[in-house]
Amino acid sequence: MISRLARVTLLLLTLFVLPPTYADESSVYVVAHTNTNIIKLSSAQLRKIVSMRQTVWPNGQPIVVYTLDSNNPVHQTLCIDLLNMFPYQVERLWEKLAYSGLGEKPINVESEKKMLEFIAKTPGAIGYVSDISKLTSLHKIIVVED
Repeated sequence: MISRLARVTLLLLTLFVLPPTYADESSVYVVAHTNTNIIKLSSAQLRKIVSMRQTVWPNGQPIVVYTLDSNNPVHQTLCIDLLNMFPYQVERLWEKLAYSGLGEKPINVESEKKMLEFIAKTPGAIGYVSDISKLTSLHKIIVVED
């Protein structure tokens, strides 16, 4: 049986020595359906879209937002690095919209692969991934500026 000291040492090593499992900022890419006429967004514009405050593109096309689970490292990186918010803050905004009847939550997908599939099938869609090697002609990368 492991001694108490060994357990405490293992816990401290896990917390302070091992690198975190979050994706780095450069590995999160905002991706949209190719029919969107947007090539770049500011952080503030992306925040409005992801928080469901902006629901249509400038051309009048409805925006369909796809997200990963709040515990997903890619989602956490998107929130912190690109939206300048914590994931729980984004979740609260969605809950408030849904429960007040003023809006809907974005569509949650189980993986980046599914996200890319849904974005490809949905005109006006936007989402994010860490791996752009699977992008097709139905996807476009959106540059996010501060």
